[in-house]
Amino acid sequence: MVKEISLADVRELVGTETGLSDWILVDQTMIDAFAHATDDHQYIHVDPVRAAESPFGGTIAHGFLTLSLLSTMNYNCLPRIREQTMGINYGFENIRFLSPVKVGSRIRGHFVLSEARFRGAGMLMTSYDVTIEIENERKAALTAKWITIIQFDPKDRPHNA
Repeated sequence: MVKEISLADVRELVGTETGLSDWILVDQTMIDAFAHATDDHQYIHVDPVRAAESPFGGTIAHGFLTLSLLSTMNYNCLPRIREQTMGINYGFENIRFLSPVKVGSRIRGHFVLSEARFRGAGMLMTSYDVTIEIENERKAALTAKWITIIQFDPKDRPHNA
């Protein structure tokens, strides 16, 4: 169950793992739907017969599919901030696709809050060091720094911030 915290509690979490998501199965149906949405139909993603002859031995998820699943992982495990009125994806730094996610694999996200600073009267910028691991694999699928902005009513800003 995802817990709820206050804005005043966020800074205390810097440097800690704030979330570990549930496992997500990456199956061919998911990969095909992503291929259709992005118009990326490269055979290593959508042609199991041809991909079986590739160095991967079968189809693999698009790197951007793996990256996009961070949103689901976020909602699954990160604490909700009670005063939040909206969350905005500000961007990523240092995205690295380290290992392919083979069809039928399960992945999950690790979130470490690396920074939290107030910007303006009603915004909190957070940075997470994220890792997506592949079940039963030594090497992670990807690592990145994910930057988000949390908006809140300025009257809710902690007095010590």
